[in-house]
Amino acid sequence: MKDILVIGESCKDIFIYCDVIKLCPDVPIPVLSVLNKTENSGMAKNVQQNILTKVKNCDIITNNNWKTITKTRYMHEKTNHAFFRVDTSHVMEPLDLDTIDYNYKIVVISDYNKGFLSEDAIETICANHNLVFIDTKKILGKWVNKCKFIKINNYEYNNSKSRLTPILKNKIIHTDGENGCYFKNKNYPVARAEIKDTSGAGDSFMASLVVKYLETSDINKSIVYANQCASEVVKHRGVSLI
Repeated sequence: MKDILVIGESCKDIFIYCDVIKLCPDVPIPVLSVLNKTENSGMAKNVQQNILTKVKNCDIITNNNWKTITKTRYMHEKTNHAFFRVDTSHVMEPLDLDTIDYNYKIVVISDYNKGFLSEDAIETICANHNLVFIDTKKILGKWVNKCKFIKINNYEYNNSKSRLTPILKNKIIHTDGENGCYFKNKNYPVARAEIKDTSGAGDSFMASLVVKYLETSDINKSIVYANQCASEVVKHRGVSLI
């Protein structure tokens, strides 16, 4: 049996680092001079790349057009201040469930709610594998009842809060930035860190959570490790790997 399968939407993350030459005389906006540019695979492929830093075997099922789907952030070179972000349209063919091989120890669903994964598709995946970790932007419902764990951030948690059943509450790992995260009413604190960039931090948390669970089968140890890894990632600019 293989180790980990990631299923979800992917894109290309682009960071364009700039200097400010002056303020535009026509409108009150800065005039930027481009200094350098970085590119890396994002969303579900970022989860996979993070996992691969610790585990040899991690496959992915994602949208074939991921390289044409971009998130471009214009950043100040010296301070890492974000000026704005430009996204291309997210048009994706839905997942073909017949392409999934379930012969993996863990399945990770990285759902950015862009059309690749429907609620029905996620429900089917969970019904066919007994160890599914989910990170989703969707409002939660009974379609995730059969997954093992659900990782959501504070914004996503508040969006789903009114719909949470006892079944779902027992599965949720709720991340909350500098407050750490919560699982079954227990707080897992994080050490204070100088935050440079939170881009991709949720992907790194999910990846390290799964990596440690593969090793230990202990969700408490996995959450502690994921907190440590995410706290380190935010110290670096751009989307970095654990």
